[in-house]
Amino acid sequence: MTTGNRLLLATAFMFTLYATHSAGAQSVSVLTWHNDNSRDGLNANETILKPSNVVSSSFGLLAFDSTDGKVDGQPLVVANANIGGNQVPALYVVTEHDSVYAFNAVTGASLWHVSLLLSGETTSDNHNCTQITPEIGITATPVIDQSMGPNGAIYVVNMSEDSSGQYHQRLNALDLTTGAQLFGGPTTIQATYPSTAEGNNTVTFDPGQYAERVGLLEFDGGIYTAWTSHCDSGSYTGWIIGYSASTLQKTSVLNVTPNGSEGAIWMSGAGLAATPTRIFLLDGNGTFDTDIDSEGLPSHRDFGNAFLQLDIGSTGRLQVVDYYATDTTVQQSNSDTDLGSGGALILPTLKNSSGLEYNLAVGAGKDGNIYLVNRNNMGRYHPNGGYIYQVLTDALPHGAWSSPAYFNGSLYYGGKDDYIRQFSIVDAQLVPTSPGHTATNFGYPGATPSISANGTSDHILWAVSPGTPSVLRAYNTADLTNEYYDSNQAGTRDNFGPAAHFVTPTIANGYVYVGTTTGVAVFGLLNP
Repeated sequence: MTTGNRLLLATAFMFTLYATHSAGAQSVSVLTWHNDNSRDGLNANETILKPSNVVSSSFGLLAFDSTDGKVDGQPLVVANANIGGNQVPALYVVTEHDSVYAFNAVTGASLWHVSLLLSGETTSDNHNCTQITPEIGITATPVIDQSMGPNGAIYVVNMSEDSSGQYHQRLNALDLTTGAQLFGGPTTIQATYPSTAEGNNTVTFDPGQYAERVGLLEFDGGIYTAWTSHCDSGSYTGWIIGYSASTLQKTSVLNVTPNGSEGAIWMSGAGLAATPTRIFLLDGNGTFDTDIDSEGLPSHRDFGNAFLQLDIGSTGRLQVVDYYATDTTVQQSNSDTDLGSGGALILPTLKNSSGLEYNLAVGAGKDGNIYLVNRNNMGRYHPNGGYIYQVLTDALPHGAWSSPAYFNGSLYYGGKDDYIRQFSIVDAQLVPTSPGHTATNFGYPGATPSISANGTSDHILWAVSPGTPSVLRAYNTADLTNEYYDSNQAGTRDNFGPAAHFVTPTIANGYVYVGTTTGVAVFGLLNP
């Protein structure tokens, strides 16, 4: 794609804008889902976009980067990619048509475009499931490591179907400069795991049974994938599979329901969260062994519908080392009101009024409760109710099909058929009542907000309302009733069509990028 193929609004004016912004302002990179492995959704180094200029008279839709399919993965940004010997701001975009694009993040010029389909292959059909449709190619947000290979690497999982009707899942590492495969890739994703549920004492990963929706995680030298089903159909279990970032060789496999069923991992597209030493996730409805052994773990190691903490340890074997499961976890799975629809967020170390420090993580799912866990003691399972650091009951009236953002002592949740709500943290606890919420109800599936700020100043919460057209909205994080901007305010000028499913906006260097069903909408200042 050339610059001329990009939809430009007021073309001559736009190139003036791009030249202004490209002169030293490109400094922030967004290399993974929701900005970092804590998944807090914060860009605290945004020096261009401010409450004073994010208004419809000076901010709006600048352009549209067209693609060959849906953009379900969050667009990623490298501030200074090495392209043709020059340092170029680059926007990396993946599609359900199994394509990866690199655009100039400022001008929209095509840097490269590659298809991950091998000879004779097509994208996967939708498996009679409307969750990812009409085709399945690249759904998960990739992860970028600028230190890998000669120019940095973007790691991408793609699904395809060959002429014999066989499905394939592959991990790719592409050169950031050229899009060429690195490290001998792609690597075919395949795995087995010990099990008593099948006659051969193993459970086998079936590539046609799964989709990779969860954002990829780079952790401790590895790239970690997690797998969901197609509309809860067929026989499936809960897989996490890790690969070396430098060789693409498989390094670790964990099945969290190996002797049961279901327990898929999808989290509405959120990435696996991680501290420097542990991985955190919310597992979907599935088998949970209520027979607890002497270690406090389910006797058959089936962890369906639980908040999980994983460790690799000195053995290199991925395993569940701690968890929290509600006392009604089995009933929740049976009624499909599980935790797995929401993503996990790692909070910074918090202190209470006595100066005691707490290392916490937060998550919410379909039951409408917000679960705050102590990462040093998550609480595990107790049939009559047991320890958990804090639960806000019915805080999200219709549940969460999304993930929160965190900024300056507050959590921001956009639940299903609900407003975006602010939950303050005081004395290392969530305040039980929400101090405020947006005037807009975001419908299904709700919203995963992102936040931009310059340190703790000029803070803006960004979120997308679903619909045709969808609507980009910007709010005051301290007062969500104060909406600075929405893309309907200027009539049809800023309309960009329907956003992608579970869309997460990316904010970097004065621009906001929104994945849609046909490309990426680019917002920024009209009068820089």
